[in-house]
Amino acid sequence: MEEHIEYHMDGTIRVKGHKLGDKAEGYWEWFRTDGTKLRSGHFVKGNPTGEWVTYDQKGEVHTVTVLKEK
Repeated sequence: MEEHIEYHMDGTIRVKGHKLGDKAEGYWEWFRTDGTKLRSGHFVKGNPTGEWVTYDQKGEVHTVTVLKEK
């Protein structure tokens, strides 16, 4: 697996996770420009699966969604 990181225009991390070939795999995290976590979840062969968490402006859990593997 290869680490994948994308950045906001100001240079802060926007998203990080891993890819297997060209598909997202494993745990991924998205961040706001202030560094607080926006969302996190898992991918299997590029498909979102399992528990996905959305965080509020303070980085606290706002909602949790459970997805089934495709």
